[in-house]
Amino acid sequence: MPTVKATAAAVTAALVAGAAASVAAGRLASDAALKALPGRPLPTEPRLSVHGTAAGQISLTRDLASLRPGTYGLAGNGSHAVVGPVLPTAPHRPDTVVRRLERVTHGALHRGDKVWLTPNLHVGNPRSALGIEHAEVDVPGELGPLPAWFVPGVRETWVIAVHGLGATRELPMNIMEFLHRRHFPVLALAYRGDLGAPRPPDGLNHLGETEWRDLDAAIRYAVRYGAERIVLHGWSTGATMALRAATRSAVRERISGLVLDSPVLNWEVTLRALARARHTPGPLLPLAVRAAQGRTGLYGDRQAEATDPEGLTVPTLIFHGPGDQVAPWQLSRRLAERRPNLVALHTVPNAPHGAMWNADPEGYEEDLRRFLTPLM
Repeated sequence: MPTVKATAAAVTAALVAGAAASVAAGRLASDAALKALPGRPLPTEPRLSVHGTAAGQISLTRDLASLRPGTYGLAGNGSHAVVGPVLPTAPHRPDTVVRRLERVTHGALHRGDKVWLTPNLHVGNPRSALGIEHAEVDVPGELGPLPAWFVPGVRETWVIAVHGLGATRELPMNIMEFLHRRHFPVLALAYRGDLGAPRPPDGLNHLGETEWRDLDAAIRYAVRYGAERIVLHGWSTGATMALRAATRSAVRERISGLVLDSPVLNWEVTLRALARARHTPGPLLPLAVRAAQGRTGLYGDRQAEATDPEGLTVPTLIFHGPGDQVAPWQLSRRLAERRPNLVALHTVPNAPHGAMWNADPEGYEEDLRRFLTPLM
């Protein structure tokens, strides 16, 4: 009998230890989304090596990422540059790709450096990066002051720009010159978890479920300082925040339009994609979802409410493409098909998450111009 009891105890202990290990693994896997650091690459973005530089050219590891069309930031540890299109006629080895090197913003690029492509073309602030005058303002948020850049304009329609996963408020500078030329006041917001903004109480990214309240604070700030109408322009989870604000904000009647770039319309799918990119085994992915639910209170019913097509009441422009490995393009297409009277989808091929402008700046800005003209 003692032997049987000892064996049963050992089996129980092993099961408990296995369950605890599984829970811990699920929790770690969920960190890919819940602890995504602003300004750091998402796990879906491959690291590339610099193979050499020449006048106006840079040679990078040959990869689907380095072959993308368009213009991107090229970030490394302590360096940032801007690279343009692939130069197909430039001499290169079979394992490399040569792109145009537009400029080195800071630091230096050396052979062997590890770098990654980023949507952020600009670093600094609107004045230092673009020569656009702006004011540093603090938006009163529920957790404390939220730093923001305000670029003045003469129109009564303001654009509030909010970044998403893996980015910072430098990302909206990609379109800031376009908006400034058209005299829109622009408010580019840093929200909870960003550098200089309050830290979330649990230290986690809630994929828009709580962060939208910081965007709501920015809407109230804009109204207080003269905005008659507001267009929300969000990338990634910033687009999710815009959708939530459009249905939940007490001042949502001031919102006249939404621009959604790579919107996260299903947080579970996005979390799984980021966890999978960190080489999480398939059987652990459901544990990652459950861990995220337990840690943040995220549940599918809330997501469905925020992204319900019937809840949309204002014109909406979506930029998205099938190359997005983080937020499925098919969900944006479905949303546009269900509300064709309000939602327009601009499909951008060969663009990674949050980088639809980078792949096709001219097409992006032309669609944006047409969308914003009646909302001025």
